[in-house]
Amino acid sequence: MLRQIALISLFLASLFLTSSIQASEATELDAQTLVDAAAKSVNTFSIDPDMEWFRQNMNRAKGVLIVPQLVKGGFIFGGSGGSGVLLARGENNIWSNPAFYTMGTGTFGLQAGLEIAEIILMIMTDKGVDKLLTSSFKLGGDIGIAAGPIGAGAKAQVVDILAFSRAKGIYGGLNVEGAVIKVREDLNQVYYGNEKSSPRSILIEHSFINSHADDLRAAVAKLTAQSNPSTEPSTE
Repeated sequence: MLRQIALISLFLASLFLTSSIQASEATELDAQTLVDAAAKSVNTFSIDPDMEWFRQNMNRAKGVLIVPQLVKGGFIFGGSGGSGVLLARGENNIWSNPAFYTMGTGTFGLQAGLEIAEIILMIMTDKGVDKLLTSSFKLGGDIGIAAGPIGAGAKAQVVDILAFSRAKGIYGGLNVEGAVIKVREDLNQVYYGNEKSSPRSILIEHSFINSHADDLRAAVAKLTAQSNPSTEPSTE
């Protein structure tokens, strides 16, 4: 019982912190902290032995949505939430500057636990990219999503989005189907200093840049180069 109370308290505290951050005025520091955390997640995935398929197939991805910290937990009621960044791969394997998003979902049932996960969504189709350019949409339904294959010799399903996660906690796995993804307009605007910095203008039109995202772009480009050595991606 004491363990359950402790878990509930920790979960409620994390939700309060997340809601407080999102409710307050976003700053460029908030955005840069998220970008730096995303770069660390990419570097972690690049050396994880279970992520061999992910590394070998980065050259096939149309884009990647990186959520460095998604908190999932609850007692009876549950939910998950976190912010992340999306990069799109364009012509000549040039990766875009990041656009900011949130991912969240809620569940109800007999459950108890807390899990903090790093999530990378590998966007495999143009349809998947197009959905992410909208202000809000739900994973699943008209967008196919599946758990990304892990381990040597793994094979993936033919879907729009593959979800890869690294997590420690009581939950055995993390299912993001049904999660709602929304654009963080506040972070996009403060990071690029322009209220017109929409995901399309950042990811597709390349109208906005921030040199402080170069480490993240380089980390993603390096993974792409490793999966296809004959093609050298660029961040210029």
